Amino acid sequence: MRLIELFLIAVGLSMDAFAVAVCLGLTMAVVHLKKALIVGLYFGFFQAAMPLAGYLLAGNFADIIDPYDNIVAFALLAVIGGKLILSSFKKEEERNACCTESGCDLVCNVCGTKQPTPASFGPLSMIPLAFATSVDALAVGASFAFLEVSILPAIGIIGVTTLFLSMAGMSVGSAFGAKLRSKAEFAGGLILIFIGVRLLLG
Repeated sequence: MRLIELFLIAVGLSMDAFAVAVCLGLTMAVVHLKKALIVGLYFGFFQAAMPLAGYLLAGNFADIIDPYDNIVAFALLAVIGGKLILSSFKKEEERNACCTESGCDLVCNVCGTKQPTPASFGPLSMIPLAFATSVDALAVGASFAFLEVSILPAIGIIGVTTLFLSMAGMSVGSAFGAKLRSKAEFAGGLILIFIGVRLLLG
């Protein structure tokens, strides 16, 4: 797998984290570098750790699935991408503003108030958000095992990309509001499906 393909996968996987970061940014009139870095590090770490876990778990089955590796990779990426695209079409009233200090409506789908309250950036708030936005990357890690991708550079690219996009999302949320969240998810879904189709076609 080429570097550009890894980068595009990283961008696609980062869109959930970017969207939640936008939501967190909505709760802040001014985004400080320290808080943006905290969000980026949480999301980047989990987004890198999940593919590694998927890679290690799937490695035991790689020989069995080897004849079908491209099909498996396509299926995994298509499902993840489709999920992101479907999520982008959720009713706006279900995704309006941010939730309470526990996080964002992208995760809990319940908006406590239309007036955003300052988000908490402690571990009890950030770990569930980071985990929820990185679960899909577990399947991508499995596809890396089937395709015999070098895992350390791959998770490095994914983690760093997510870190910077999450930091950018904080600023975007503070500056421009909620309307970009669905667009980010839609774009991320298209990217992952595109990569999956390319792998399927060889």
